[in-house]
Amino acid sequence: MSATGDSAANRDAPGAPLEYVLRLGDTALVLAQRLGEWIGHAPAIEEDLGLANTALDLLGQARLLLAYAGEIEGRGRGEDDLAFLREESAFRNATLAEMPNGDFGDTIVRQLLLDAYQVPLYERLSASRDPRLAEIAAKALKESRYHLRYSSGWVVRLGDGTEESHARVQASLERLWPYTLELFDADELDRAVVASGVGPDPRAVEQDWSIRVDAVLAEATLARPATARYRWYGKQGRHSEHLGHLLAEMQHLPRVHPGARW
Repeated sequence: MSATGDSAANRDAPGAPLEYVLRLGDTALVLAQRLGEWIGHAPAIEEDLGLANTALDLLGQARLLLAYAGEIEGRGRGEDDLAFLREESAFRNATLAEMPNGDFGDTIVRQLLLDAYQVPLYERLSASRDPRLAEIAAKALKESRYHLRYSSGWVVRLGDGTEESHARVQASLERLWPYTLELFDADELDRAVVASGVGPDPRAVEQDWSIRVDAVLAEATLARPATARYRWYGKQGRHSEHLGHLLAEMQHLPRVHPGARW
């Protein structure tokens, strides 16, 4: 197709709603912040670097998504403004991403559950009718596949390791599992982006997520927890008590020194 044809197609393609892009960007940002808390504290230098690299990948994804969100919003706010100058209730991240690190097993289980979600999500978003979102998703997909290999490998090592490591990782899985329900519970916004061809059906993403997670759990000799009720809905701004503490640390410097530059 000619350059003129490409431009015409892009003009005709529907754009992603602001709230939807914020859900993607905020989840990547908050998870990056959580993983960054491990730097200098991981159980080994190699894992210190592994978690840091994953955090940097997620931060890069967040920057692209929040920059796009700022353009959609049209109020002159950039990625830094959206990251550091919004209040807790304005964040739209999945609640699972804001859960505390706990021990290394808690962090790895949380990472597996989100990595196994982001891979099929970005696979489908790469074919989004929004060309900008499709481009961001294609880049994020390559990184997310690596993240999933990393977290899967560790869950298997811990689950199929010692009696203690198995018991502790199973407990982590039980604690974090209820937060996964939010990822696939379609609301009005989810249904709108599916109808417009911008985003995938959460039920289709859930099917792939379950296949990936179940395969890892089987290899790790871990039991899939039963479905449980939950009361958090971070993607609609209803967060756990943990996000406020995370933001207080993450946003401290730019709020104390607004407009500061290195």
